Amino acid sequence: MSKAIELLGFLAKAAIAGLALAFVLVYLWPSLSERLARQEDPAPPPAESIPVSYAEAVNRTAPAVVSITTRSTQIEQSAKSNALYRMRQRLDVASGVLLSDDGYILTNHHVINRVQGIQIFLWDGRVVPARIVGSDPATDLAVLKIDLSELPVAPIAENPQVRVGDVVLAIGNALGLSHTVTMGIVSATGRNDLGSLLFQDFIQTDAAINSGNSGGPLINARGDVIGINTRNLDSRGGAQNIGFAIPIGLARNVMQQIIGSGSVQRGWLGAIFSDIRPSPVGDGSLARRGISVREVASGGPAWDAGIRQGDVILRLDGEPVVDANQFLLAVSQRQPGNQVEIQVSRGDETFETYATLIQQPPIQ
Repeated sequence: MSKAIELLGFLAKAAIAGLALAFVLVYLWPSLSERLARQEDPAPPPAESIPVSYAEAVNRTAPAVVSITTRSTQIEQSAKSNALYRMRQRLDVASGVLLSDDGYILTNHHVINRVQGIQIFLWDGRVVPARIVGSDPATDLAVLKIDLSELPVAPIAENPQVRVGDVVLAIGNALGLSHTVTMGIVSATGRNDLGSLLFQDFIQTDAAINSGNSGGPLINARGDVIGINTRNLDSRGGAQNIGFAIPIGLARNVMQQIIGSGSVQRGWLGAIFSDIRPSPVGDGSLARRGISVREVASGGPAWDAGIRQGDVILRLDGEPVVDANQFLLAVSQRQPGNQVEIQVSRGDETFETYATLIQQPPIQ
């Protein structure tokens, strides 16, 4: 009995000593209790887990990706005589994406421009001819139609928030290898200084876009189409994995207009604009403010609104203007007949004027 009492006394003393030591440690180092409390809380899960494979994303879109073969005729000069010419048939490969189950295909204008025949190779092995519904050189987009039904349709990202660093995949008929998949990230958005098209708003990616990828889809990690691949920078100039895609919002709008009316309706001001050099702002840094008016067509909307060569456009419908390409794109996305408010700077004077847009003339 006495041994049991001694054991209980020993345990009580040990417990009291332990509590006293803990009190001293917390008193001397108050941050210790905070660290211990934090260690008890499990680490929060990541906002979005990184997939081990992108197979599901690819499988959502790949059945709606088509390979395109075009046939065209070229005239070649004879090597023996400058006066002799010969006709040669040329075959080219490209890509497209089905955006309706009754056979409407979106691809690039340069894929079908001046061709005599178009063959479509489907995911299931069928090969069918296609006809051109219409095309839009200003955005390098075209719509084809095949006479089939119940076809797979590519999922389209609704109001996609494309961010630099997002994982993307390009699917297409690269170098004649159908349904080739390449992966990369979004390197930039809103690229518009390539000088190749009238309206530019490209997604830049380092996913490899090779010859034959033109017209194929650029998809996000979920398999939604976010763009239509259109070109890459020439590798002979030292560029590597710098490719460009047309945002799907712009592409789908063009497609719907071509299907609905055979052409794209765009607002036009009848003037040519250019960027101006950055100028000092309040904090001493340099920033662009406005774009310059280079030429104005007499009798056009800009002329009738009082805009003249040398003016500086500061705002469009209340929004600041800093880039000529973005300004043209914004105007073009308004319908002919719409009225726009333009803020203009001329010398020391700033004024607002209104212009009624007309249909943009065809691009030659």
